Amino acid sequence: MRFIWEDCNSELQHNRKTNLVKYTFRPSLFMILVTLVMMTLCIKAGLWQYNKAELKQALQTQLTARLGERAVALPDKIADLETWRYRRVKFAGTYDTRYQVLLDNQVENTVAGYHVLTPMQVEGSGNYVLINRGWVPGTTERLGTTEHKVPVVITPQGRQEIEGDIGLPTNKFFTLEAPPATDGKWQQVWQNLDMARYAKSVPFAVQPFVVRLDANSNAGGFVRNWPPPGERVSMHLGYAYQWFGFALTLLVIFIVLNVKKVEL
Repeated sequence: MRFIWEDCNSELQHNRKTNLVKYTFRPSLFMILVTLVMMTLCIKAGLWQYNKAELKQALQTQLTARLGERAVALPDKIADLETWRYRRVKFAGTYDTRYQVLLDNQVENTVAGYHVLTPMQVEGSGNYVLINRGWVPGTTERLGTTEHKVPVVITPQGRQEIEGDIGLPTNKFFTLEAPPATDGKWQQVWQNLDMARYAKSVPFAVQPFVVRLDANSNAGGFVRNWPPPGERVSMHLGYAYQWFGFALTLLVIFIVLNVKKVEL
């Protein structure tokens, strides 16, 4: 019996040795570099989207806080523009349609159109302010083919009383838009509202912000469903989590591809 047990024990130990498995992790330098670069890009893209979501949420909080405030008189000069974002203001003045801008690619209920921005000379001052009077639809006309036409905008004459909130146009955009014409003819349709470009193109001093006309104002307004800045927060967060997920997936793939099983 003793010899039988020793033989069985010896065979069992032999089987255990033959079934031992060792795992090694030896990725190549090229794969390490590629994975690090791709993960870094994914994480940066995720952080960019996450920061955009935080910024929009902060702007939404600022707007919500301003909604309950009463309109104040528009000062002649604003030193810190950021502290006046979404601040409700009121003043009077006269529209000057010679340098009016139709901001293209504005959509209202899936219909493409324009935002009408008309400069107004502030009463008792030489300053001008751009007034966003709201959205108007683009029109089409069929003459063998469909032709896009710039809409005719009606503007009230004489003194107008304005009430609205201050908007700060972004200066971060990419454009292939042609520079202003030098033949003296005003270019009415713009793809982006570049305040620096506008200030250089007009013969008067203009404030570096836009006043969005209040929805209840009768000073020549159109459709004024101003989109809240926080309406796409969830979209940016979703994109951020996707990019972070891509980075995690790359890490898992990197580990799986470089872990090798070695049988002893």
